Amino acid sequence: MDPTGADNYKGMMAPAVILVTDIHGDHFDIKTIDAVKTANTILVVPQVVADKLPDADKAHLVVLKNGDNSTQAGISIMAIPMYNLPEGPDAKHTKGRGNGYVLGIGGKNIYISGDTQGIPEMRSLKNIDVAFVCMNLPYTMDIKEAADAVLAFKPKIVYPYHYRGQNGLSDIDGFKNLVDAGKQPIEVRLRNWYPAK
Repeated sequence: MDPTGADNYKGMMAPAVILVTDIHGDHFDIKTIDAVKTANTILVVPQVVADKLPDADKAHLVVLKNGDNSTQAGISIMAIPMYNLPEGPDAKHTKGRGNGYVLGIGGKNIYISGDTQGIPEMRSLKNIDVAFVCMNLPYTMDIKEAADAVLAFKPKIVYPYHYRGQNGLSDIDGFKNLVDAGKQPIEVRLRNWYPAK
């Protein structure tokens, strides 16, 4: 998902599928994709990303728009909208450009938000086992909006991810406290996605 920085993938198995959510450099990095893919790796992307890929990648390309479904390498993939509120042409993430994804793997539903706010499409998700939810101002949402959205769709487990914003790291401990205060059976798992180099 959104691989950036080829060194981050050294020693890992080559991916059967790479999913990309959007065109921004912290999600879409052609050099990393080229470094980690094989000749058989399937790329699942929105149209805006497909338009920027080299012709060599188009043989193994699956383009999904919001609402589309596909199954690749035994994984069901549903493209979910991701966008900023209020909607508008000057938004950093406009509706319909990029994708969040719900993946069906091993009988579990995994949601990856992509760069979004607590949009109605997120809030109305059902039966999510694991969610990865962004919170990085000014690009997506703050911890209060993220916690409110999570409490609405009630995943069993949620990981705050993509939480480095313009003014540093978001308060993920504060996010956990807000979710815990909602008294829902949601386990918040905190991980350090930004280790010191």
